[in-house]
Amino acid sequence: MKVPRPILWAVVLAAGFLYLTSGTSWDVGRFIRPLTSSGRLWSEPASAATAYTPDEQNNIEIYKTGREATVNITSVVYRRDWFYNVYPEKGTGSGFIIKPTGEILTNNHVVNGARELTVTLADKKIYKAKVLATDARVDLALIKIDATGKLPALTLGNSDTLVVGQKVLAIGNPFGFDGTLTTGVVSSLDRSIQTEDKQLEHMIQTDAAINPGNSGGPLFDSHGNVIGINTAIYGSQGSIGVGFATPISRAKAMLAEIEQSGHISRPTLGITVQPVSEDLAEMLGLPATGGLLIQEVEKGSAAEAAGLRGYSRVVIVGVFRELGIGGDLIVAVEGEPVTSNASLQHALDRKRGGDMLALTIYRNGATQKVQVKLGEAAREL
Repeated sequence: MKVPRPILWAVVLAAGFLYLTSGTSWDVGRFIRPLTSSGRLWSEPASAATAYTPDEQNNIEIYKTGREATVNITSVVYRRDWFYNVYPEKGTGSGFIIKPTGEILTNNHVVNGARELTVTLADKKIYKAKVLATDARVDLALIKIDATGKLPALTLGNSDTLVVGQKVLAIGNPFGFDGTLTTGVVSSLDRSIQTEDKQLEHMIQTDAAINPGNSGGPLFDSHGNVIGINTAIYGSQGSIGVGFATPISRAKAMLAEIEQSGHISRPTLGITVQPVSEDLAEMLGLPATGGLLIQEVEKGSAAEAAGLRGYSRVVIVGVFRELGIGGDLIVAVEGEPVTSNASLQHALDRKRGGDMLALTIYRNGATQKVQVKLGEAAREL
């Protein structure tokens, strides 16, 4: 007898259902487990404790110490608008405490021209500050606050032993974000950079991010010693990995002079000069290399004491331009050829009052060397 196909399919399905539902090892999850067996979409550390690398630990330790002694400096300068109305203009920068009694190092351009100075410590306490000394030639300033209690102070290291490639860390207040840490390396040494009003020499170049507001803040080595003062960046928009710091050796020299004499000594020479180009020098019967032609020598100056001579007569050169001639032509300063006022100024920037300055001059058809004992400008405290 032939069994109808529908009845056969019904028997097969019923038998299968009874087998599946009555089996002792039945597990619905085995059908969907392949869909979930790939695991979680992320992983976590086996332990909740975080382990830092030696380099990270070094960064953390330096930051903890350096942050406490790094300060935010706000300056107020009064300016005039087009209608001669006076208005206050605020500027911000950084600095760091070098003595527990409240002495702070920073850049001169952070405090220059300020009528009011405010220092904010890491603990958010705010104090008025006064300027003790400035040295615009190296863009450094020493200021002081009268704080209650003993303040944390940083250790000044040795910038003379730096090598390219060693690690450095910067702490400051870029764009007002106080207590910011950046890291990098010494990218180069002995850089000369031109600012708006002066040339800074022997600067440390670093790729540690330095931005507006970092000026005056400390640059550390991996031992936590300050080896530089963050001073300038390349470009006007912000860090592009080319920043510059003043070597701490400059600051230590300034501090030593303040301790010894109570002020910063600025040298004076006492002459006015006119650069003479090669073409003009030949026309005037002077050495073809040109140089600085002395126009006037101040009475009682270091230049007069050294016997330097100014012009004896005046000639017209170019379009009705008067030039004093007959005086000494400075052709070298400290053994280096000169053709511009900047050459002489750079040499003076490395000197103090009372130091000797070596000049090579051309006079009466011959060159000769002259040693000038520099004078000292009026004291500024």
